Amino acid sequence: MAETSVTRKRLRSIARELRSNQTSAEKILWRALRRKQLSAFRFRRQVPLCGFVVDFACYEARLVIEVDGATHSKNEEIARDNLRNAKLRSNGNSILRFTNEEVYSNLDGIVETIWLKLRELHPRMDAFSPQRELQ
Repeated sequence: MAETSVTRKRLRSIARELRSNQTSAEKILWRALRRKQLSAFRFRRQVPLCGFVVDFACYEARLVIEVDGATHSKNEEIARDNLRNAKLRSNGNSILRFTNEEVYSNLDGIVETIWLKLRELHPRMDAFSPQRELQ
């Protein structure tokens, strides 16, 4: 089903609200991803994509990154996430999911995982390194 202009407007409004109220884990990961700090790839945060608002997206690599809190461990949320993943993948996107706890305890590992996925999706990255500066 195609998105209507009302749906697009509603999603843009939700995305703006989510950008204003990011979780602490999302803020931490955003500091690592913004301003092309990761191998010159541009990420956007809280963007409408395929009828959903995703936490982070790199359009060039068609990569979506989701940061999941405690509610994503409930059966209802898991089912909803699986539907989102299926729709996003059917539109050519790859998805990486991390928990809040992973962001807090292993940011460098997450950044390395994202870099490796970008490299897999975009082989031109072989010349780049995963080094970045956190601000």
